[in-house]
Amino acid sequence: MAAVRAAKQALRKEIKRRVAALSDEEKQRQSRVLSRQLFSHPNYVSCKRIAVFLSTGDEVSTEEIIKDVFKCGKSCFIPRYQSSSNHMDMLKLNSLQDIETLPLTSWNIRQPPEDDISREEALSTGGLDLILMPGLGFDKSGKRLGRGKGYYDTYLERCIRHPKGKPYTIALSFKEQLCREIPVDDNDVLIDEVLYEKEE
Repeated sequence: MAAVRAAKQALRKEIKRRVAALSDEEKQRQSRVLSRQLFSHPNYVSCKRIAVFLSTGDEVSTEEIIKDVFKCGKSCFIPRYQSSSNHMDMLKLNSLQDIETLPLTSWNIRQPPEDDISREEALSTGGLDLILMPGLGFDKSGKRLGRGKGYYDTYLERCIRHPKGKPYTIALSFKEQLCREIPVDDNDVLIDEVLYEKEE
């Protein structure tokens, strides 16, 4: 366990360095390429209920994706992380404008406040069809390196127990976030598919 943890820490540093070296233009360019790949993906086309992370500066931008989700009339859910534990809920986003009203957390992520109990929580209603997964690093076999808190792994465990079953999971990755192999332990849930810009 300790060896896996140490290997993950070293890899996190290395990937952060690689992503930090990318220009904003290059990040936007790759984000556009991945958005287009996603829009034609059969699991995206057919999904009705989708969970999308609100991207930060070092992640593939989900802005165009969220716009498209609303344009297509799909239900959009976004994460609310509890800073005191590894518990996360996916709460319904009502509109694009809704994002602007959300407060920023200490991690600089917009999310519904803890006392907002009016929003629909994905698992207490119809579950999810698709989750777009953030992460620091990925390999082509679906292993994911998160930020170490385990929010998504524990959320996926809850999804598996939901009557609808586990949603399809797609990670959005800059090429610079791809690794030959990510070290994993028993708690790490594999991702169904990693989207990245393929070399022509």
